[in-house]
Amino acid sequence: MFEILTGTGLSAAAGLNAFIPMLILGLLDRYTDLVQLPPEWDWLANGWVLLIVGVLLVLEIAADKIPVVDSFNDWIQTVVRPAAGGIVFSSGVSSETVTVSDPDTFFGGTAWVPVVIGIGIAFVVHLVKMMTRPVLNAATVGAAAPVASTAEDTASLSLALAAVLLPLLVVVLLAVVVIALWLLYRRYRRPRRVRSSSGRVLRP
Repeated sequence: MFEILTGTGLSAAAGLNAFIPMLILGLLDRYTDLVQLPPEWDWLANGWVLLIVGVLLVLEIAADKIPVVDSFNDWIQTVVRPAAGGIVFSSGVSSETVTVSDPDTFFGGTAWVPVVIGIGIAFVVHLVKMMTRPVLNAATVGAAAPVASTAEDTASLSLALAAVLLPLLVVVLLAVVVIALWLLYRRYRRPRRVRSSSGRVLRP
């Protein structure tokens, strides 16, 4: 149960920002006892890998806060985020954490299954984000980009930490993220009222 929630939280976080959950897992495994990555995933805690992921995270955070550039970045991330989702889901469900003491309970002999599940979860979250951002930018003339990006980064960080430390909280955080993104999309997607030649206000 906790394994699934851990993997789900990490892969959903990757759908918002590919590098935050990867960095969280690597840092916690390298510098704390909260996460013990299995041998096949311990490269995530390698110092050079952490440095590269950290640099990529800085670039991602910067690009995602600039109107137009953020949409272009989202197209590139269509490959990166789902791939990261597969990595963190698989490494998450097979790691020993403060809440998971028997990581082999699920997916014991089918290593490819969690990777595929993680890819799917991250892709869905990424797709919602990708659809929402252009609508927000168009409605606010780009002013919403840094605000929305900061909120998404915060949600990604919260999901990643909750996935490791308190998996049950993942359900609540996921619901909040999905509902918030959907409401924003619906609100700003509505066409503005236009005026006819007679001066009357036409409502869609």
